[in-house]
Amino acid sequence: MKITKDLYQGSLALLTDFYQLTMAYAYWKSGKSEEEAVFNLFFRKHPFQGGYTLAAGLDYVIDFCRNFRFGADDLQYLRGMKNTDGSPTFEPAFLDYLERMEFSCDIEAVEEGTVVFPHLPIVRVKGPLLQCQLLETPLLNIINFQTLIATKAARIVNAAQGDSVLEFGLRRAQGIDGALAASRAAFIGGCSATSNVMAGKLFGIPVSGTHAHSWIMSFDSELEAFKAYAAAFPEKCVFLVDTYDTINGVKNAIEVGKILREKGKEMIGIRIDSGDLAYYSNIAREMLDAAGFPDAKIVASNDLDEQIITSLKMQEASVNVWGVGTKLVTAYDQPALGAVYKLAAIRNKDGIWEPKVKVSQQSIKINVPGIQNAIRYSKNGKAVADMIFLEGKSLSGNSFTIIDPVDPTKRKKINANGLEQEVLLKPIFKKGVKIYERPDIHKIKKNAERNLSQFDKAHKRLINPHIYPVGLEESLYDLRTQLVFKMKNYDGE
Repeated sequence: MKITKDLYQGSLALLTDFYQLTMAYAYWKSGKSEEEAVFNLFFRKHPFQGGYTLAAGLDYVIDFCRNFRFGADDLQYLRGMKNTDGSPTFEPAFLDYLERMEFSCDIEAVEEGTVVFPHLPIVRVKGPLLQCQLLETPLLNIINFQTLIATKAARIVNAAQGDSVLEFGLRRAQGIDGALAASRAAFIGGCSATSNVMAGKLFGIPVSGTHAHSWIMSFDSELEAFKAYAAAFPEKCVFLVDTYDTINGVKNAIEVGKILREKGKEMIGIRIDSGDLAYYSNIAREMLDAAGFPDAKIVASNDLDEQIITSLKMQEASVNVWGVGTKLVTAYDQPALGAVYKLAAIRNKDGIWEPKVKVSQQSIKINVPGIQNAIRYSKNGKAVADMIFLEGKSLSGNSFTIIDPVDPTKRKKINANGLEQEVLLKPIFKKGVKIYERPDIHKIKKNAERNLSQFDKAHKRLINPHIYPVGLEESLYDLRTQLVFKMKNYDGE
């Protein structure tokens, strides 16, 4: 699916922060634009106070990079920019440079549907410094949001304990782009279908939906409305029963269900959108079973999230399908992931890569330097630990020590003998050419299911999840420490 081609016309190069363009200009002015650099995109804390995060958005990144160019309209706009003294913000020669520029970066990334953790590189960009810099804002925009929503969906689906979860958030989403990206990410995170028809068309996601209260209200009676809907959709009858009185609504649904059965059709079920969902779903289940409809589904909606679904499960609510909207597509309890994009290395004039570190008073904000990758160790299909290491370093032997990037007192020894190993960053672009075979969204969803199954329930619980071990390979930790001391002019005395 060529997302940018289908949703937009023309260049998206100006989908960036202005300071990216001012830095690009300054790089060009200082002769640094073609210096080779490496940037890493990563996050520092799991969203929702959780124990895992589910990566998403790579397909959008691929389309953005394949179409990354400055069009004539973009350059005309930039030519019109002025400084406070009325002079042009950008020299014509710089704009000519942008016009000729062709995307030529290497990109490695974790595949969509991969479970990821703080400080692991999710995307690694290597190439001309100016190009790498210009990719920061759009890549963060894409990865931050879709990863956040995929993670929220995975949490909700986990809480549903095998029941179907439908994403119903289009009307409450943050605009058209937010709605489409959220529907896509929610499907990756485990939702069975979406109400968003355009998302269904663009991404191949199953669509689902029944009728609203307005349908009922447009008739003289609820029973008449149910009969008319059954006549229109005899194969897809899910009746919304709480417009006036839920118990009476279930009775009317049963009556129409019997009429359908006489015609050789079966009512799929009912939906409850208000009130005490545990109480009314249990009453409805008793009524449906007694009337001979034990297979009729009970769909629940009404501002659901993983916490409410967990509570309803504890109350033994008779719900088979969960319709989740606002709190999923808006990531209601945490509106941003907070991933960052940091310079990790730059090649000097002698062709040697120099690792770069950002120093902070907060240890969590000290980035990991160098050209990194990560290995996931597992045994019998269960993840054991993740190790971040310097690419190109020989990892001889089977015994490694990993050190927590924030708390060096947290260390773990890994005996790799007998463990399966997966390198997490996969090649996506080589010198601007896509070399990655893009899976369809159903394969991405399967990858997410496989990834999530690798982790213990303790890592996925909602409250105080168990911390999965992720750390820097010992020599990488030592390198970062040395660089921090050097930047702080610390001589050890």
